[in-house]
Amino acid sequence: MSTVKTFAAPVSSNHVTVILDEPLQRGDTVITEIQLRKPKAGELRGVSLVDVANLDVMALQKVLPRITQPILTTQDVNNLDLADLMALGAEVAYFLAKKADRNMVSPTA
Repeated sequence: MSTVKTFAAPVSSNHVTVILDEPLQRGDTVITEIQLRKPKAGELRGVSLVDVANLDVMALQKVLPRITQPILTTQDVNNLDLADLMALGAEVAYFLAKKADRNMVSPTA
């Protein structure tokens, strides 16, 4: 499994693993990578799709805890390095595109 230029390794078309540039410290646990699952419509409740696609921090604070493994808390999202937040947000936005459109964004899809 190779690492994609967006710092993400594809697990399947519905999952991706993002390797963090700056690991998160949660108690004694150090989180170095986060797996994202493609959200279902219900997991996007209470957020604007436009805000998610625009990588709005408040929208990502709501969505990421619903689709990450390990589950990120709002505080975890607040403590992410900006590059890591951008990488996670970009993957979430990528999930919003139809499969046919994903190839226009990334030829590795």
